[in-house]
Amino acid sequence: MTDHPGNTRHGSSQTPAMVWTGRATNRFQWLLAVAGAACMALGVELAVDSAWTSGIAPLLMAVIGCLAAGLLILFGTLAFVHVAVTVDGDALEVRCGHIGLPRRRILLTHVVGADFAPQVTPRHWGGWGYRWRPEKGTAVVVRRGEGLVLALGDGRTFTVTVDDAEAAVRFIRDRLHLGTGTGKSTGTSAGP
Repeated sequence: MTDHPGNTRHGSSQTPAMVWTGRATNRFQWLLAVAGAACMALGVELAVDSAWTSGIAPLLMAVIGCLAAGLLILFGTLAFVHVAVTVDGDALEVRCGHIGLPRRRILLTHVVGADFAPQVTPRHWGGWGYRWRPEKGTAVVVRRGEGLVLALGDGRTFTVTVDDAEAAVRFIRDRLHLGTGTGKSTGTSAGP
């Protein structure tokens, strides 16, 4: 699921790619979005076909509660159905969901290292989505699996789950003129 236009193999005379793109998708999030849509439909159904005789206040509370819960679930899950990562010569940019929000842009001048995490799970970060843990840093976790871990100049880390994270690590290391290192991260950046 990556696009590497003009990417070359070792020993090739072609120029290397100037942009790396990757993505990760979590189809399970669509089930949660359906649950949000069902809550909204229930709220609309209550508003239209209410036969409640106990008064308007309980009806309003039920309708508003269903609509609010549905909207929160629907938009909260759709924002993290997939993530798109783009690395160019200047920065790494992460866009979540269909409208690209939340978005994070990290200048490569602020990156001091890039590592591959073979197994990043929502359990390690406290759930799906845009996560922050004081002892670990920040992460965008849309599914369980491989991820990219950036070491930032301020001592923090940024982790993102993305397909073909090893290629992203190589691309970033090439841009930063870092050695190849081990290519694997230690358990401290992706584990509990």
